[in-house]
Amino acid sequence: MGLILPRFEKAHGKTEAEICRRIIHAIFEHRLPPGERLTEELLAETFNVSRTIVRQAMARLSQDGILVKLPNVGSTVASPSRKETRDILTVRRMVEPEIVRTLAGSITEAGLAQLHEHLAAEAEARKNDARGTLVRLVGEFHLRLAELTGNYVLIQLVTRLQTLTCLAILLHAKEEDACPPGEHGRITDAIARGDGETAAIEMFRHLKHVEMDLKLDGDDKASNFSETMAWLRGA
Repeated sequence: MGLILPRFEKAHGKTEAEICRRIIHAIFEHRLPPGERLTEELLAETFNVSRTIVRQAMARLSQDGILVKLPNVGSTVASPSRKETRDILTVRRMVEPEIVRTLAGSITEAGLAQLHEHLAAEAEARKNDARGTLVRLVGEFHLRLAELTGNYVLIQLVTRLQTLTCLAILLHAKEEDACPPGEHGRITDAIARGDGETAAIEMFRHLKHVEMDLKLDGDDKASNFSETMAWLRGA
């Protein structure tokens, strides 16, 4: 069934951010696939807000590369190419091992409790074969780690990278969640022991496994419009 969001409520100064958050949640649950077209009119009607607020939210998501503006089409959910996906995962391998290395030396008991609660939710979703929930949770695990650093810039960066990874998984993954079971637990265990080096190694391996589960070999095939028109004519 997936995540059930509370009823959307407008809040002064926060409405734009909440719209962005809900769109990202929809991507995490694979409810908004790559290439899906989103219009100001549709979102304004959905959230019962002005098109000005929607335009601001869409501009923010476009700035992060989550929405893409196309001529004569409008805004669509991003469709990361193989090269873009390789670049995304390269940046994640630079950043996320350092996040867990830092947490191993600074995490509080409350922070560890949050991670263990999250792992329990992942295990429950796997047990119940709740695919939408599991896809969201395995992505949110990485966001939770960033949030525990208290570094707003890191949180923004990891949110962007993880959202684009979720879209890449839909396009290129051999498996739907592209996140091997058990690896989040090993990362968490190393953090709990205060073993930053092992936590960083486990995170690096984990992200390599994610990349291996994506079909990223070779180049993206460039479309040839004239050849396509010839094919349509039967030439």
